[in-house]
Amino acid sequence: MKAADRLGTGASFGNVPRGRSARGRAKAVTQGDLPAYELVRLRLNEVAPTPLNPRRNFGTKEELTRFGEELRAAQLAACVAVSRDVYLNLWPDHEDRIGEAGHILVNGERRYRSASQVGLDALDFVVRDELAASRETFINHLLKENLDRADFDIIERARGINELVEVCAEESVRGARTRAAENLGKDRSWVTHQLSLLELPEEIQRMLSSGDLPERDGRLLVRHLKDHQGLMTAAELLHVLKDEKAARSAEREAERALLAEARGRTQNTVEPAQPDRPSPGPEGQEPTGPAADSPAAPATPARETAPAAQSAPAAPAVPETPDTGHSPTPEAAKAAARPTTPVPTQSAARHPAVPAERAVIELGHVEQVADALADHMPAEELKKLAGLLLERADNK
Repeated sequence: MKAADRLGTGASFGNVPRGRSARGRAKAVTQGDLPAYELVRLRLNEVAPTPLNPRRNFGTKEELTRFGEELRAAQLAACVAVSRDVYLNLWPDHEDRIGEAGHILVNGERRYRSASQVGLDALDFVVRDELAASRETFINHLLKENLDRADFDIIERARGINELVEVCAEESVRGARTRAAENLGKDRSWVTHQLSLLELPEEIQRMLSSGDLPERDGRLLVRHLKDHQGLMTAAELLHVLKDEKAARSAEREAERALLAEARGRTQNTVEPAQPDRPSPGPEGQEPTGPAADSPAAPATPARETAPAAQSAPAAPAVPETPDTGHSPTPEAAKAAARPTTPVPTQSAARHPAVPAERAVIELGHVEQVADALADHMPAEELKKLAGLLLERADNK
């Protein structure tokens, strides 16, 4: 028998320790060579999703089935869970809702549901009990994991932010929104705008969740609710939205007409090009050039040339020829006898300059400006504009 065939057949072969020892692993974690957590394989019936997850839309059955088959082939990302005891230390009232599960799912509920849909028994998990150090830490991590997801709709996001604000308010009601904004890396006003969406009627919230109603329209309806304190139904709010859009469309048409009129006036103020003057020929010869062959221009009435004659500079006087006893040459006599014709100039009174009127666009609330820009600019230019505005704000 070859040595390769005998490999692993000895009595002590199966007793060789696998991986790091407990002492070696603890040392590696302390030195930073290993993370404080590592992959474990957990059965799905031993795990329960947290009731605090703001996400409600996990896809259709067909989508879950397709994703589950992908997980059967390969699981590229592990789910995140915490132990049952550390979770119940934070929310003891959830004991009935999580059942007998030994671990509580924090992130990866879509993977969990997809695996259950296709009948998988287990998935890879990372157990991170440090996420349950406090309620604020737990909710903050739970929400951050979902904020950047494309399928995380705005109402789910608003509910998660509201949960984080409520947890921050347990320590102190004052400044709860500010602490929530700091945890998410956002501005306090952004948090306030997200929470205001939860004040809309349920039907409007469902339209926002499904994408049938854009978020900017939802913010417009929120502002209308604040301006009109009386309770309004979803139908009344949608009617207000329709009227508001019609008014904004009319304003944009008026702005376009005003800009077109201003451009037309600007073009009318451009002066026509003056014709070339004939170049004078040699002394005693007629002028040459295109103007010399053209018919003589009609005489200008005295009433119109009077202002030009007054504004023209006086012709220089011909110096007298000193008496030297000799008669002047015929060319000099002809030049002296030739009458001087004043050159007409452009009268400012005849063609007054018409200043171009600039289009005036009235700007209202900052959010109205943002909505108007969003209607006229593509997404990439809006991002560039936002970055430039932030730079200008930092330089102030």
